Amino acid sequence: MRLSPLGNRKFIQANRLEFYFGGTELNVGLSLANFGDNVKHITCISDDFIGDTAMAYMNKFDLDTTAVVRSKRPLGAYFLEVGAVMRPSNISYNRSHSAFSEINPSMVNWKNALENGTWFHWTGITPALTQGTFDTLREGLKLASKKGMQVSSDPTYRNGLWKYGAEPKDALTELLSYSTIFIGGINEMNEVLGTTCGSSNEEFIEASKVLMEKFPRILKVFDKIRTSINASWHKIRARMWNGEEFYETQDFDITHVVDRIGTGDAFAAGLIHGLQRFDDIKAMNFASAACALKHTYMGDVNYATVNEVNTLLEGNISGRFNR
Repeated sequence: MRLSPLGNRKFIQANRLEFYFGGTELNVGLSLANFGDNVKHITCISDDFIGDTAMAYMNKFDLDTTAVVRSKRPLGAYFLEVGAVMRPSNISYNRSHSAFSEINPSMVNWKNALENGTWFHWTGITPALTQGTFDTLREGLKLASKKGMQVSSDPTYRNGLWKYGAEPKDALTELLSYSTIFIGGINEMNEVLGTTCGSSNEEFIEASKVLMEKFPRILKVFDKIRTSINASWHKIRARMWNGEEFYETQDFDITHVVDRIGTGDAFAAGLIHGLQRFDDIKAMNFASAACALKHTYMGDVNYATVNEVNTLLEGNISGRFNR
């Protein structure tokens, strides 16, 4: 659960908070559900009225919650102060003893959870929390790989989360060995490869080649590039290397950021949706447009529909009323 003062206030200014449910994989799943895809979310949430509310929220979008397990621990939370113009946003996490941090392989029936599944998505937030979250994810990835599922990974490296003794590079290396699609930038590739590549297109291509050599299952590498003019004005574009071809999208100019949390997840969801229907280039353009639209929604989740993403891709950026 995300807790924030209203508007762009700091906590010291506020005596009221608004809340939103989120989480990297959940954000991806709900966005895919809004695109009309069938999605199952696998997690552990609190066994109390907050968990009940979170469950109702997921069910509202027809997300399959049959693999969700419950815990007596509280739901994880984070506190967000939303910045503006030259003032950056601030985040403080409270998840060390959360319900999800308690998850372990004995709590998830992966055979049932992955029945009829064709695509498995994970992010680097999950294995960073505890040994249990790492072990549980690894068990799921082993079965997904054995079943021949596509496996997309967004390593999302956050140095401050790895506190239980695991070495991030070693843990992510093991998990990436099961992945077929890599969604991450130069920072994530440098962390996994132990390299110091820069952000130019040429270095991105070289890093992608090295990544694909080290992890032969990975067939495609995608990267979302953000240019921040200030906290309220960003530009978004994307690039890819699929082993044969490099392609880069045009910038989407987002002159007034409503909420940037979850925009990377919106990009991942757009890719997962697009790669199952389009060629690589069209899928990446769809993902970039979905990411841009997420900046216009409050909360962690992208509520855009396929039609809304396609309208943006057609060049309609006027924001005029639909009547």
